[in-house]
Amino acid sequence: MTTFDDRENAFENKFAHDEEMKFKAEARANKKLGLWAAEKLGKTGDDAEAYAREVIVSDFEEAGHEDVVRKVTGDLSSVTADEVRAKRAELLVEAKNEIMTEV
Repeated sequence: MTTFDDRENAFENKFAHDEEMKFKAEARANKKLGLWAAEKLGKTGDDAEAYAREVIVSDFEEAGHEDVVRKVTGDLSSVTADEVRAKRAELLVEAKNEIMTEV
């Protein structure tokens, strides 16, 4: 293998790793958002966990996170979409920090 091939493989591996970390952070942030929303809905324990899973699954409906925002906003009449987006952004930073300390 040439040096070029080694660099190419390294960049591909880094890209794959970065994408995996991004996916994990997004899923963790969605779970945290689901637990936050569940608390506002008065859900606890297994019901809260089940609701958080629903929020995670809702992210697979379309690209981006607007599907998650719609789900949570639709379930919570007391918050706006902008409030949900802001909370999700806050939780995404938290999730990324948690993942970075685990690695």
